[in-house]
Amino acid sequence: MPAKGYLSKLQKENLQKALSESNNPQLTQRILMLLLMDDGKTYQEISDWLGCSYRSVAYWCVHGDSDNLESLKDGRNQGNYRKATDEYINLLMDLLVTIKRKLYWQRLKKAYQILNYIFCLSIAQI
Repeated sequence: MPAKGYLSKLQKENLQKALSESNNPQLTQRILMLLLMDDGKTYQEISDWLGCSYRSVAYWCVHGDSDNLESLKDGRNQGNYRKATDEYINLLMDLLVTIKRKLYWQRLKKAYQILNYIFCLSIAQI
């Protein structure tokens, strides 16, 4: 659905500025969708020109807010590494330290047993 000239001059300038500063290819593509729609291009023309799906163009032209560039971000670039809270990470670190200590003492005890066995064997041979 072409909507030529639906963006105000300020909105258009903000989108063009964000387009030039953007390092994110998805954000760049979504800004271009809004700018091309403002030029009167249809969804099909935009999808052909950008090489993306018609559904993507339709979604972002409807849900993308030219006044709020955050609406053009979908959050996938943030990753899911923040699922562990700081408290959980600290608990895991404490557990790791405890396990390391136990393994150290178990190895030390095993080494002592081996040395004791070797010492007993050497005494028995004398």
